[in-house]
Order: sequence, then C-alpha cells, then structure tokens
Amino acid sequence: MAYKKKTKKNAKRNVEAVIAHVKASFNNTMVSVTTTGGDVLVRGSSGQLGFKGARKGTPFAATQIANKLAKELSIMGARSMEINLQGPGSGRDSVVRAFQAAGLTVTALRDVTPLPHNGVRAPKKRRV
Repeated sequence: MAYKKKTKKNAKRNVEAVIAHVKASFNNTMVSVTTTGGDVLVRGSSGQLGFKGARKGTPFAATQIANKLAKELSIMGARSMEINLQGPGSGRDSVVRAFQAAGLTVTALRDVTPLPHNGVRAPKKRRV
C-alpha cells in the first residue's frame, strides 16, 4: 500500500507565476489560485469571509476575496498571474481590479464560461 507523503499545510513555496480560476455566479464568487501545473495554492469564497445571502454575489465581496488571496500570494513570492473567468456574475471585473491593485501583474485574461452547442431539450410550451 502506497502512502502519500505528508506536507505542511502552510509550507512556504516559491512560485513566480500562478493561475487564478474565478467562478462568478449570481449568488457567489469563488476564486482558487493554482500553480501552472494545477496544484491549488490558496482558495477563497464569499461565504468563507462571512458574507451571507445576497451579499455573497456582490462586487465588494469579490474584491475582499482577491485582497485576502493577494496577501497570501505575496508571501509565496507570486508576481505574475493569468486569470480564467467563468460565469456571468458581477464579481468578475472586481476580482481582476483587486489583483492588479495588490501589485500582481496580470498577463492573460481568459473567459472559460462553458457554452452549450445546442444544449438540452427545451421545456414544453406553457399553455394558459
């Protein structure tokens, strides 16, 4: 049986470039920052910061998430980042602005929102 090597949770890593994956829905904003290889370094969401209900989907909550993650990334030595944006929420733009204001260089912005190429069958017509 192979055992997984244990690593410290807050082990200091030296990373130059990172990728931020932002999922902005109407009800919440979730951000996870990974290495270029895909290992998650830090993550955060509006609910994690104490926002409840409709306030989780606001641009202010998204800004607070990005500020918190940017502080943790500066300790790890991250300087440049690519951002993958997903979803129609209002927190998309404010996350990008907050990362830039925190001193991180944004090298690429990608919209990775899934779009259906026909999708599921439409519901039957409503009869009144």
